[in-house]
Amino acid sequence: MKKYLLSSLMLAMSGMACAQSSVTLFGIADATLQRGSGSAADRNQLGSNGNSSSRIGFRGTEDLGGGLSAGFWLESAYFLDNGTGGTTNTNNQANGTAGGGGLVFGRRSTVSLSGGFGELRLGRDYSVQYYNRFVFDPFGNNGVGGSQTNVGSLGGPVSTRVSNSIMYFLPANLGGFYGEAQYYLGENASNAGATSDDGTGGGIRLGYRAGPLDVALAHARTKYAQTATTGDITSTNIAARYDIGAFSLMGGYFRDHVDTIAGLTGRGMQIGGIWRIGVGEVKAQYSNYETTATGNPETKKLSLGYVHNLSKRTAVYGTYARVRNSGGATTALNGAITAANQSSSGFDLGVRHAF
Repeated sequence: MKKYLLSSLMLAMSGMACAQSSVTLFGIADATLQRGSGSAADRNQLGSNGNSSSRIGFRGTEDLGGGLSAGFWLESAYFLDNGTGGTTNTNNQANGTAGGGGLVFGRRSTVSLSGGFGELRLGRDYSVQYYNRFVFDPFGNNGVGGSQTNVGSLGGPVSTRVSNSIMYFLPANLGGFYGEAQYYLGENASNAGATSDDGTGGGIRLGYRAGPLDVALAHARTKYAQTATTGDITSTNIAARYDIGAFSLMGGYFRDHVDTIAGLTGRGMQIGGIWRIGVGEVKAQYSNYETTATGNPETKKLSLGYVHNLSKRTAVYGTYARVRNSGGATTALNGAITAANQSSSGFDLGVRHAF
């Protein structure tokens, strides 16, 4: 009888533990046939990430009681066409790139505490200035249709993600207001001289979401030693989205400044939308990015795509894009090569499955 009671108690406790915590395996598998055309060379290839970035990850939460919870998130990029893993950056600097072989949790690796105060998150995650680049892009900065404001950005190693980061997110019950503050470390030795603060920086993002409107402003600054080609990077952007029935209109303005000896600034904008038709989505966007480098190189991009959802998790899609270069710019699409001031076009045709 005692053994029976003890077994029952252990099973009950195990059930309570399972109810209070959870771990989820998740991911996306995306493969696409790509074509790129340029004035110097064309390219045909099988690629990945045409509609969504291929990834695999693990995330979990534990209820600590009293409205407090703990969580973790480990997410790795991979390329479906050849099985290689993604990369990461260990110190927010050009010399910190690592990975590319097996799984590297370079997309996100965080642990967090959440409650009525909001969320405190530690580790590697999106930089605050990147959110507005992909949240308000109809293509989510994926595939050939992704915004030129991200492709041409002068944001450097921290333009998308930051490592060694301390992040705070506002609680969700603020009447539509949301935001995040972020501080990250380059982790150089104090005797490294002019480069001791390289890769250290911070930023803030504030937004308002209510009804059909969502608008957000972000600002960040990262320290780098000043030379003819490098210097502190400051990124500022504002973007918005407005939903009108089955149509979503979105756009934004983006500015990056690199404090080199001569100074270098990049500016761009994007405007586009998504039109939902039954199980399909039509996407369109115009974007451009121009810098103050010699000749003021500028690339203008027009993107058009369609996604057909076969189920909640599986879709087929096609995207076409074309760029026009001026001022000496040489941007080409899908691995093509084009001469300065020449155009390039490309398309993606693929399938995406989420699990």
